[in-house]
Amino acid sequence: METTIHSIPRPLVKTNQWVIVGSVVLTWITGQVWILAIPLIAGLIGLIFGTNPIMSLAKLFLKKHPTEYIPEDRDQQQFNQTIAVVCLAIGLISFLLGWTIVGYIFTVMVGLAAFIAILGFCIGCFIHFQLNQYKYRRSLK
Repeated sequence: METTIHSIPRPLVKTNQWVIVGSVVLTWITGQVWILAIPLIAGLIGLIFGTNPIMSLAKLFLKKHPTEYIPEDRDQQQFNQTIAVVCLAIGLISFLLGWTIVGYIFTVMVGLAAFIAILGFCIGCFIHFQLNQYKYRRSLK
């Protein structure tokens, strides 16, 4: 996505969330921790360059024009992606260092958060809202 775009079509966001959930589940099932690198690298590219390769690939399969889908706020999605990248990175590094429990904790967190978002409640959005409320209340003092 270009940096001038202020929204992302919901199907692209959902695809990214499913890739996170799928990679976490596949990692647990197979024990192949490198699978976590797929959404991690895609997320990093998205944060650094403004174009998530998973979403770019999924965009090719949209049946309607992107503006015809329910929009998701780009800034909110960047915030959520930052949380996901941090959790995936900590999970992957933990598994590679043999810190299995820490690896599971962080991959469970990111996998559950992505799955719950697919179901309709965005934990990252809630955190972002609460953080903004806190900043606002502090600015009033």
